[in-house]
Amino acid sequence: MPQTHLPHNHGQGLERELHQMPSTDDFQTVSDVFKLLSDGSRIRIFWLLCHCEECVINLSAMVKMSSPAVSHHLKQLKASGLIVSRREGKEVYYKAADTQPARLLHLTIEKLVRIVCPAENARGEVPHET
Repeated sequence: MPQTHLPHNHGQGLERELHQMPSTDDFQTVSDVFKLLSDGSRIRIFWLLCHCEECVINLSAMVKMSSPAVSHHLKQLKASGLIVSRREGKEVYYKAADTQPARLLHLTIEKLVRIVCPAENARGEVPHET
């Protein structure tokens, strides 16, 4: 990638670092995830699925929402790759995807609201303060 020359030189040497900047598509991916998470109910559903594998009916009861509303959120989370599903007979079960973005988002949610992850709590780990 050719070096970018900025119109004003402020002595920061930033031009050398621009070749490491992620692509516009990478930033769009991040933006799409943030748009997806602009709904508190969707974040709650995602957080629950980081801790369990569950069907729509049970998720609906957990978050006190209708099954169609939960299904709508699940469809969006699945399309983004943050959750996965599996079918067992007539039932479909959902859980968080085992991916770096899903794990990072899970951690971010817990850090932002200072939630202690049930798995960490069971291991006796002390949450890190930010």
